[in-house]
This record gives sequence, C-alpha cells and structure tokens, in this order.
Amino acid sequence: MASELELVALQETLYRSSNPTRRWLHCTRRDWIFDALRRYAPSAHARALEVGPGSGVYLPVLANLFDELFATDIETAFLNHAAPLREKLPNLQLALDDICASSLPAHSFDLILCTEVIEHIANSAAALSGMQRLLKPGGVLVLSTPQRYSPLELAAKVAFLPGVIQLVRRIYGEPILETGHINLMTARTVESQMVAAGFEVTDRYQSGLYLPLVAEFGGAIGLRLEQWLERKLRGKVGSGLLWTQYYIGRPARQ
Repeated sequence: MASELELVALQETLYRSSNPTRRWLHCTRRDWIFDALRRYAPSAHARALEVGPGSGVYLPVLANLFDELFATDIETAFLNHAAPLREKLPNLQLALDDICASSLPAHSFDLILCTEVIEHIANSAAALSGMQRLLKPGGVLVLSTPQRYSPLELAAKVAFLPGVIQLVRRIYGEPILETGHINLMTARTVESQMVAAGFEVTDRYQSGLYLPLVAEFGGAIGLRLEQWLERKLRGKVGSGLLWTQYYIGRPARQ
C-alpha cells in the first residue's frame, strides 16, 4: 500500500500528466468541481468544509469564495501538506477529524465538498450522515466518487497486480500507485445512501471514459475517441461506464 506522502505526490502529478487521457480524466473532474463550487457558494458570510483535501487543489478556490474554510482529514500527511497554504489563505483552518464520527458542531457549514473520498471509507453511509449533520439547513453537499463498473476501475484490479504494476509504470513513465478504493459504488447505491442520510439529490453528472490500450497508446487521437464516446454515453444506459459520478445534495426538508 502506498504511503501517505506518496499519495500526496501522486495527486499533484495527475493534473499535468504527459498521458492525454490521464490528464483529461483528472482535469475534467477538477474543472466540474470548480464550477460547482462557484455556482453554489452563498454570496457572503458563509463557511465551507472540505472533507479530505488531498493535494489541496480546491482549497484556494474555496478560500476565495467563503469567509471561513475548514479542511479535515484522518491522515496527518494531507493536513501537513496543506499547512503552508495558511500563509496565503488566512481563513483556512485544518483539523484532524473523522467524518464518520466528527467532533465538529452540527449545522456549522453552508457548503461541504467531498471529492474522491467516500470510496476510501468502508462505511460511506456513516460518512454521508456525518456530512448531513454538519450542513446548515439549505446547505449544499458537492460530492464525487468513481463508478464501480467503469473500465478504469475494472482495469485497475489487473494493473495493480504484482508484476503488472511495474509494466504499467514503464508505459506511463509516471507514478502509478494503488488507489486504496475499498468501497466502489454504483450510482444507485450512492443515491440511496444519500437519501438514507437525509439528502435530497438535486443534480447529478458523470464524466471521463477510459479505454484500455487506447488510453495508453492512442495519444491525442485516442483521447478524441474517448471524448466522443463519453458524450454519447452520458445520461444514457451506458453512463455507468464513465469514470466519475458527481452529485449535488441538500438536506431534505422535514
């Protein structure tokens, strides 16, 4: 299993990968999240929370949109990595906290961002309930997580086998580490857990298609094929093949 520091370093390289498909998959997700944060941020006097900030790519945008920003994680490496940002982002506070049993007060935040986190949590239902507890009435959850049966996640089961991962690293010429995805879910499961946690799902989206061999050897032409197929699949029966699923949730009215 990769160390915490290796995971931080990996996340920083994904957005500038030399592989067109790898770069597109991660930059598309990042840009959708950026847009969602700008669309749903309240006008003033608001507080935001990012659960699992990873490499910290979203923290500057959140700090610019909100008066107060908290970032929490159960891994100290990610918090330590984000600590230098506080010099430029004085409204950023970092805290070691478990979203499944958070010590933060209820109804504290206008917006919670949780992107590429719940697939690392065995009890994602508890994590979603924890986030619902922390949101103010009328608040917004911005959530993303990989789709269980996307070709990328299925291929990863083979790519990370002993012996195979060394070949994959040579092909990409970049860090390739085990993802730690222990809880991949279908869209139906994610939405049912959100509803059970007390959310109303108000928006949903999918992005990113990975085709084995095309992604590794197809270059820019292969990427254009994947992008064309992505547009054909989105919102259709085959949308479960797209890599990332996104949700906007609000606390359901009682």
